[in-house]
Amino acid sequence: MAAPPSPVEDLAAEFSPWLKRWQLTPDGAPFSTRGSYLMPVRHAGQPAMLKVALDAEEQNGARLMHWWEGDGAARVLAHADNVLLMERATGEGSLFDMALDGRDDEASRILCATVARLHAPRERPPPELLPLEQWFIALWPAAAIHGGILTRCQRAAEALLASPREQVPLHADIHHCNVLDFGPRGWLAIDPKWVIGERGFDYANILCNPDLPIVTQPARLRRQVEVVSEAAGLERRRLLQWVLAYAGLSAAWFMEDDDPLAESDLQVARHAATLLDAA
Repeated sequence: MAAPPSPVEDLAAEFSPWLKRWQLTPDGAPFSTRGSYLMPVRHAGQPAMLKVALDAEEQNGARLMHWWEGDGAARVLAHADNVLLMERATGEGSLFDMALDGRDDEASRILCATVARLHAPRERPPPELLPLEQWFIALWPAAAIHGGILTRCQRAAEALLASPREQVPLHADIHHCNVLDFGPRGWLAIDPKWVIGERGFDYANILCNPDLPIVTQPARLRRQVEVVSEAAGLERRRLLQWVLAYAGLSAAWFMEDDDPLAESDLQVARHAATLLDAA
């Protein structure tokens, strides 16, 4: 009896029609994330990434990537149905490593500069995007169930959403592993969501990224709030309010999956509340 196909073989089958359609050459093993299948390929001899979206969120994010036209984000080379072909990051830099190696300020400024490029006005209207208030829907029941700091996160979110400023298409998931080194093209974003709202929201996750071990250090938050507010041209207090709101939302998402990373976000929320009180 033949052995069942391996996960890699299963993924390879997903890409086969697109390799032929766009005349691509595999350039590495396929792999999967929570919302997509990916395969490194070469397109006309150049490194690229082939991505098959598994849910509507990923598909809508691909439309936003296409709208950015490579300005601040990876360039889309082809797009059809739920499949995206984009340029591939080949630089050696890592913002995650930079933040851990004593260059946290530099990493934050690079993230801010990338976000500013994404937020810059375009001539064409953006694709249909989800209002930011709908993006926060998971926070309300979490605050009702768990109370505590999540109640304060909810209040902060409600106040911000009731008085929006500077509405732009948002990346909505900016962090140290979603802005990559594209060599001569510089630092560019990947994997956006499909949200529109106040631009300050996009800077909050720089200060909340639960995968970054230093994120729960109070001194780190205090310092990076200053760095980010200056680099982004944001009012310090409003940025802290967005950090408080976003940390609560992220914690609510993790709680839905019983993920222990929720505690990281809750700690950041408490630190942000302390800084707001001190102000």
